[in-house]
Amino acid sequence: MRVLGIETSCDETGVALYDTERGLAADALYSQVAMHAEYGGVVPELASRDHTRRLLPLIQQVLDEAGVARGELDAIAYTAGPGLVGALMVGASTAHGMARALDIPVLGVHHMEGHLLAPMLENAPPGFPFVALLVSGGHTQLVEVHGLGRYTLLGESVDDAAGEAFDKAAKMLGLDYPGGPHVARLAEAGDPGRFRFPRPMTDRPGLDFSFSGLKTHTLTTLRQLEAEGALDGAAQADVARAFEDAVVDTLVIKCRRALDQTGLKRLVVAGGVSANIRLREGLAHECAKRHARAYYPRGRFCTDNGAMIAYVGARRLQAGEHDETGIMKAVPRWPMETLSVP
Repeated sequence: MRVLGIETSCDETGVALYDTERGLAADALYSQVAMHAEYGGVVPELASRDHTRRLLPLIQQVLDEAGVARGELDAIAYTAGPGLVGALMVGASTAHGMARALDIPVLGVHHMEGHLLAPMLENAPPGFPFVALLVSGGHTQLVEVHGLGRYTLLGESVDDAAGEAFDKAAKMLGLDYPGGPHVARLAEAGDPGRFRFPRPMTDRPGLDFSFSGLKTHTLTTLRQLEAEGALDGAAQADVARAFEDAVVDTLVIKCRRALDQTGLKRLVVAGGVSANIRLREGLAHECAKRHARAYYPRGRFCTDNGAMIAYVGARRLQAGEHDETGIMKAVPRWPMETLSVP
């Protein structure tokens, strides 16, 4: 089965072709980061318009690269949510229009299920069951995964997601959007011993996260340094390091608890923040102590992409799922635990 995958949930236009016999045949991605950086964050209307401009050329690029004609497609999968509703509608309407013209099935896919199963695209994918940390600009969740559609939410952020906290810290430090990579680069020059920021919600049982208090602590520290006339480049780097260490330690502590609680030995880490080097080092250390193993998608599949949507769509389409004729899905909020087991 040849499945075209379309991702337009936020600020990246992703397209891929997944063949259930050959694997990933081709993928392409256009990032809107440069456009939104001017505004310090994603502007939904601009995101939707740019998806409209980029999507059809990217689809043709992927088909050409794979050597597949439109008439040779067996199905189309698209991100139905969660995400920005206008951006989601671009992908949904394009997918349904193409599927109607080609008389093939079409299926709306959950964006976070795509991230959750992105490591399945690698040469040595994890087997079920496993614990998954989904950590991005919009979500921070720990999930126990027993199979496709069989998910148990273990914990999630009660306020800001980790990636969102990175973006806000970057703005306080005068860094560009998106914040995560910029904060990490600045933190490289920081002194890890100068400041110690709190590790939120690690002093109590449970697997939920909270990063709003850490954001406030960062702002308070910067204001105090400024009032003392001590907010120079070195101090900014020290604050960036303290912030990054606090986020990373919090995520690592919660993953350790999740592995211990479930007794599982496989940990999947996905989403944009999964690319953070210190996070990977911390999780590698914890997994080694527990004779466990961490799995990650390749670099370009850590952020939003069409390949993960094509893969999940293919698996669910193979199980007989598809959208009803003419009924598009665009769901801004969609709890993953409500997904069906195919």
